[in-house]
Amino acid sequence: MSAMPGCPACEADYTYEDGAMFVCPMCGHEWAQAGETSSVEEGSSVRDANGNTLVDGDTVTVIKDLKVKGSSLVVKVGTRVKNIRLVDGDHDIDCKIDGIGAMKLKSEFVKKA
Repeated sequence: MSAMPGCPACEADYTYEDGAMFVCPMCGHEWAQAGETSSVEEGSSVRDANGNTLVDGDTVTVIKDLKVKGSSLVVKVGTRVKNIRLVDGDHDIDCKIDGIGAMKLKSEFVKKA
């Protein structure tokens, strides 16, 4: 039986294999068995509903009617949002929508135009 490596994030010894990945049940960190991959790059990439990678300055299209919280306004399907800015947090996209103003959107409700 081979010894499992300790978790690089929390240094716990309770790691286990899950397919081609090692998993730490203490902190939830996952990493590849073949070697340490750059988890910072994977975590920082924001993907749209179709799996395309988004970057600052992209133009996206809304794929679902979105109610604006605290208002009776609705962002309709097909609304194009230009010059997005990616941010960390619950909502991935910071943008300005014509007729509504500054908003934060989740990347799962947009597609790259």
